[in-house]
Amino acid sequence: MQIVIVLYDRFTALDAVGPYQVFSSMRGATVVFAAEQAGRVSDDERNLHLSAEAALADVPDPDILVVPGGPGQHDQMDDGPLRDWLRAADQGTTWTTSVCTGSLILAGAGLLNGRRATSHWLALGELGRHGAVPVSERAVFDGKYVTAAGVSAGIDMALALAGRVAGDETAQAIQLGIEYDPQPPYDAGSPDRAPAGLVAAMRARSRFILTGS
Repeated sequence: MQIVIVLYDRFTALDAVGPYQVFSSMRGATVVFAAEQAGRVSDDERNLHLSAEAALADVPDPDILVVPGGPGQHDQMDDGPLRDWLRAADQGTTWTTSVCTGSLILAGAGLLNGRRATSHWLALGELGRHGAVPVSERAVFDGKYVTAAGVSAGIDMALALAGRVAGDETAQAIQLGIEYDPQPPYDAGSPDRAPAGLVAAMRARSRFILTGS
């Protein structure tokens, strides 16, 4: 089983690394980081670089593909190498997935039209404008398409998918192995529970504010 995690300039690190940590623990799975061109790719802070060991052209037929989000998502919304590759690869995938605003890239490529999907809470409105049906859930399955909410939700999505692919016991073993047992010190991880002033401030400086999300 080949799992391709797409990288592009200014991706969000945990969007890619969270699913990688889960999927790389699945027996029989090969996880490949791929970008338009092989080589180092910078995250959204320009401080962390991941190595894309393959160019997109080298991995045309993944069983599972994962599209992370990040500020660089904006530059991937027009026709270009990544969009062309996604459309072609999606024709043969068993599962097509995304984390955070990676779902906007899938939606922009026309792959989520009429499908239930999620994204970062600040981007749900934008997701709807690209033809998907926005759902405020941690991970959303619609056919072979699996989308995760913001950043850390990629771990939840990957574990849920691992359960479907390899069985619940395997997914539980992976969860235990990475000791994924969230007990955050604050109950502010959702706009429904975070302080209203904090939610308003984040909306005000969101890159999606001009489109009304």
